Amino acid sequence: MDPTIGWYQPEQEGPAKVLWSRIWDDASKRLNNLNLNNIMESRDFIPLDLRDDVNVHQQQLGGGRTNNHLYSRTRRKGNENRAATIGMNSNPRELIGNYGGCPWRALRQDQYSRGVLGLHEEVKDFYTYMSPTKEEQKMRETVVEQIKKVILGLYPKANVEVFGSFRTGLYLPTSDIDLVVMGDWDELPLHELKDALIKSNVSDECDIKVLDKASVPIVKLTEKKSEVKVDISFNMQNGVRSANLITDFKEKFPVLAPLVMVLKHFLLERDLNEVFTGGISSYSLILLTISFLQLHERDMTIERDYNLGVLLIEFFELYGRRFNYLKTGIRIKGEGCYISKEEIQRDMVDGYRPSMLCIEDPLTPGNDIGRSSYGALKVKQAFEFAYTTLLLALSKTCPEFVSQHSLLGRIVRITDDVIEYRQQIKARYAVKIQTVPVVIELKHELNPLYRHQNQLKRVSQDSEESSSGSLYCTSEGSSATGSAASGDSDSETNNMSSKNGLKQNFASTMNSKRTNTTPPQRRPHGMAINRCGGNRPQFRMREEKEVGCVEVKNLQPLVTLCPKENKPEKKQPMSQSSSSSSANSSGSEQRQKNQYPPITRNPSFNHGNIRNNNFKSKRKKHNNGQRRSDSPPP
Repeated sequence: MDPTIGWYQPEQEGPAKVLWSRIWDDASKRLNNLNLNNIMESRDFIPLDLRDDVNVHQQQLGGGRTNNHLYSRTRRKGNENRAATIGMNSNPRELIGNYGGCPWRALRQDQYSRGVLGLHEEVKDFYTYMSPTKEEQKMRETVVEQIKKVILGLYPKANVEVFGSFRTGLYLPTSDIDLVVMGDWDELPLHELKDALIKSNVSDECDIKVLDKASVPIVKLTEKKSEVKVDISFNMQNGVRSANLITDFKEKFPVLAPLVMVLKHFLLERDLNEVFTGGISSYSLILLTISFLQLHERDMTIERDYNLGVLLIEFFELYGRRFNYLKTGIRIKGEGCYISKEEIQRDMVDGYRPSMLCIEDPLTPGNDIGRSSYGALKVKQAFEFAYTTLLLALSKTCPEFVSQHSLLGRIVRITDDVIEYRQQIKARYAVKIQTVPVVIELKHELNPLYRHQNQLKRVSQDSEESSSGSLYCTSEGSSATGSAASGDSDSETNNMSSKNGLKQNFASTMNSKRTNTTPPQRRPHGMAINRCGGNRPQFRMREEKEVGCVEVKNLQPLVTLCPKENKPEKKQPMSQSSSSSSANSSGSEQRQKNQYPPITRNPSFNHGNIRNNNFKSKRKKHNNGQRRSDSPPP
């Protein structure tokens, strides 16, 4: 097994794995050392303890790194790729010792399902975990603004645009930022921009380089504070157009983003995500995924909860085993199709021939996007490894304890360096959320606290209004009842006691108002008060009425009668003054017994009839139904 592609799985642990790993290490050491004298001194046995041989080998190589002897020296340095898992078999503790390599599994509280459904759940959680956070977005926006400020300081008429994965939102935590500068130059100012970036302390001199011999000249740098990589190109108009194209396909295929995130990290940790390291570009990988979804048997444009685990396995099967890289090309235009390389070669100019991984540019006909991917077969080998590994884990012959481990973790791991780097970004570029206090005012009908606290106030206010509104004060100091005096001496006699009580209430109310020093309170207008039940009068308060400073003169009470009270009462015969006084006293005692809240009197309502009815019923009970001779007929 190539250590640059895969690593040992849990079911492969045991004595046989230890033995064959020692054989592999011993053979790799001897192949790397090209000294013939060491080959002649080779032993015919494998020592049980290889520590002496390792020390001797380190001394021969000058103390170099010996964890992975098959690591290509032409590739990037190990510290430049935080997500690299090369050397997982020899140094697993250094790469995933602290966090285990599968931090996305901590997002789910329940256990994962078994089989391919569990793989689907892991892909969703992986996408959620690796999606950009607010701090990472803020960090990249800060870097872009800083570099844009330097470029516009040199060339005020230039236009700086963002393209690539940062524009589409399909970027990993360690992905680079792609910028394009639009302007009019006779010669591209690559070295001039490099000096300006070093002078402005954006990047160190050792972390910036100019690739002027490449097919697309760029300036590559690493930002000093955030350590994020930035690629700056000039006059590349297709960059922005390709980003907009991918954004449209994201909306068309909802499953595109989760699949691309898993596949990008799959190639990143194997150093197969760059063209100059022998891999393929992220743009080529996205077009491969779009072609896979276009030509799938199911309609992927419909928003459904597709099984991402099945789609991932089918992708690895297609491009790892079934696709013909020698004769077939990929076309994205329209509905997508496979075409022969001879047909693509007809549109190509300057004597170019289709590459091993031939992908027609959807924006520029005749352009082969994969022509620089000289390591396409290495990518094919990695896809095939992922397909066989997942297929064996989901087969019935696989041991049961395999289901306890991560299925996606068999092909994808997140190193401790990536996790710690994200923690540093989160701490350095923390997004401060300003908490604004929100006051929610409930309606009075829905707020029981307000209704309970203000009910007592309204009772006292209504008592003041009833006592003041039932009397009309004149300039001469004389007072009369609210009911119109019609010369009826019996009604005046019946109302005498009630008038005396109202005068006392009125006097106490006026004295309390004179001593009251609290400011006037405004009562919410338009609120109905009905504390007496459905058959009692329903009162409404006057709009914008000040309670503390009410003038009693010319005060008109406002009364709304319920429908059942609109029926006129039958007039009862009037009794003598003594009988009326006893009736009034009994009526007042009855009302105190019921303990109804005070009610505003209505001038047009004859309260004496109600008292006569009460007196008549009591007189019947007292005389056992016998009518007195001096009483008038009914």
